[in-house]
Amino acid sequence: MSMERLTIDHVGQQGDGIALDGARNIYVPYTLGGETVEVTAASERSADRRDLVEVITPSPERIAPFCEYFGVCGGCAIQHWQTDAYRNWKRQLVVDTLKQAGIASEVGALVDAHGTGRRRATFHARQGSGALRVGFAAAGRHEIVPITHCPILDPAMDGAIGAANAVAELLKAVGKPLDIQISATENGLDIDIRGSGPLDTATLSKLSGLAKQHRLARLTRHGELVLLQAPPTIRVGRATVTLPPASFMQPTQAGEETLATLVTERCKGAKRIADLFCGFGPFSLRLAEKFRVSAFDSDAKAVAALNDAVRITQGLKPLAGEARDLFRRPLVPQELRDFDAVVFDPPRQGAEAQSRQLAASRLTRVVAVSCNPATFARDAKILLGGGFKLGEVIPVDQFRHTPHVEVVAKFAR
Repeated sequence: MSMERLTIDHVGQQGDGIALDGARNIYVPYTLGGETVEVTAASERSADRRDLVEVITPSPERIAPFCEYFGVCGGCAIQHWQTDAYRNWKRQLVVDTLKQAGIASEVGALVDAHGTGRRRATFHARQGSGALRVGFAAAGRHEIVPITHCPILDPAMDGAIGAANAVAELLKAVGKPLDIQISATENGLDIDIRGSGPLDTATLSKLSGLAKQHRLARLTRHGELVLLQAPPTIRVGRATVTLPPASFMQPTQAGEETLATLVTERCKGAKRIADLFCGFGPFSLRLAEKFRVSAFDSDAKAVAALNDAVRITQGLKPLAGEARDLFRRPLVPQELRDFDAVVFDPPRQGAEAQSRQLAASRLTRVVAVSCNPATFARDAKILLGGGFKLGEVIPVDQFRHTPHVEVVAKFAR
């Protein structure tokens, strides 16, 4: 395989180093600006990608990665960059996205929200060449990298990899690819198995025994209960929530708390708030310590968990959750007139339809949270077109070592 020598110009938006070849960009993972590198063609991927073979001239900002799987496992894109340079780059991702959208706004300092690490992970199990492989997806390839540990997981996830291997081994005879989602809760690990198809009674019984052996709080298959040993609860402010199977959860505890604090600060002075795309209530339950809240989400099980938590939590102001698909049935101006502030935190695709209704309403304050700066910028332009003004945008780094960044911002008029 022929070698090629390149000089990396800068790090791109996905964390790959970019070498300039006339009008074309060449992408090389795990490289930094100013480095001279030797590469080979990435045969399984597009013609503009290369695989790193050797760093000939390293950047002064290069550091040693802390994980032995870095560069093979596809979970982390960046562990090889000095912290300050990495943080500046990640903040700049937000600056550049807003600039490209034609939005003028101040962007604050990047807020680190990694905390003690990820409290949820999805492990993949695949049977190949006679060997069962359990771990994470390989970087840029359709393979599984078996792992024995992951240093970015929260200590509360101790035992998760062993449990994933045990589940995969027990279900090996099924012969199907498995995704095993594991979450840390107050009462132990919560596991949801996907991809197995229907299981017979004997296999379900064996899974129950495995759950007891690995001290799992709950074991589900595609959200259907297999065994419950203890409620898989987490703390949300002063409330205790029983996690709905496989529902969305912020990946780190620090991330959830950081976003909730930023949201609450930007709601100061409000009396009644609508929390849109509320999930099981990471914002709603904290906001209800100070404000009246109405919460909406399409995930009926998450909304039910929120309402259950409200019933057993003392000291909250009125809070009611409603299951509603905000993509198909966004709150309209007549409904929004009951609120003096709205919080929305949609999935990565953003909330275009809901943003149009917010822009058409008489609301004077909207607090936006987003895990995708590009769709945030699109929705922001809709609100700006409706007469809102955008305040400081705060980038939040909950997904450390990746190009993913979240933002929080207040719109007012």
